Amino acid sequence: MEKRAVFKSRWLPYVLIAPQLLITLIFFFLPAGQAIHQSVLMEDPFGLAVEFVGLQNFKDLFADPNYLSSFKITMVFSVLVAFVAMALSLLFAVCADRVIRGANAYKTFLIVPYAIAPAVAGVLWMFIFNPTLGVVSYVLHALGIDWNYMISSTDALILIVVAAVWKQVSYNFIFFLAGLQAIPKSLLEAAAMDGAGPVRRFWSVVFPLLSPTTFFLLVMNVVYAFFDTFAIVDATTQGGPGQDTNILVYKVFVDGFRNMNFGGSAAQSVILMVMVIALTVVQFRFIERRVNY
Repeated sequence: MEKRAVFKSRWLPYVLIAPQLLITLIFFFLPAGQAIHQSVLMEDPFGLAVEFVGLQNFKDLFADPNYLSSFKITMVFSVLVAFVAMALSLLFAVCADRVIRGANAYKTFLIVPYAIAPAVAGVLWMFIFNPTLGVVSYVLHALGIDWNYMISSTDALILIVVAAVWKQVSYNFIFFLAGLQAIPKSLLEAAAMDGAGPVRRFWSVVFPLLSPTTFFLLVMNVVYAFFDTFAIVDATTQGGPGQDTNILVYKVFVDGFRNMNFGGSAAQSVILMVMVIALTVVQFRFIERRVNY
């Protein structure tokens, strides 16, 4: 028989969800509405003169080569962060799930980076890859590799990708490990009895059963790469060299708070929000079909 929760008061369900609705309204809908309103305005840095310009801010953005370049950089950065972070975390989860001795120590070690603030993670990797003081830079120079993220756009992109991946691997690891531990051991034993090796068992049994977790993490990693990497970029490259690592979320900050272009910055935030919503809808519309629940 179907079990349903019955509340004595008709208002109790609304009271229980009110805090979450209030947080969503204050921290998402109100800022989003303000950004949409400000994106159709042109105002001076002091807010003394405001003029309605319609879609002119959006037209100026798509005619700006710097914005189009930032758009391409963001796409490359997001794909690299999402793919590498998920691949590494799945590898670590599979390895940690097989460890018998010291399993808790390994798992704790892999989860610790999640507790570190993004800005701190950026500063940490900036020092590690510093051209003059960094340990990794010293090893690379000893191997004959000329590494300097301050003048090389490729090196700068690698730096922010490494820092962003390192920060996100712990989050993915937790969910992948939980998904692996939820898979019935009887299925793996049956596959082994049928002659399937470890690789075949993983791709034919384990990975399909992890598809709900993988799909969820794909959505979360795309959102992370678009929005939550601002502090990492600000602490490491600040969009440089030039504007070669000026991803969209950081460009919103630069144009709005440094260049005082409030209308253009608001238009960028609206476009960024629409992009993430569209990508999420596409993922749920097409990729979710391959998910086995």
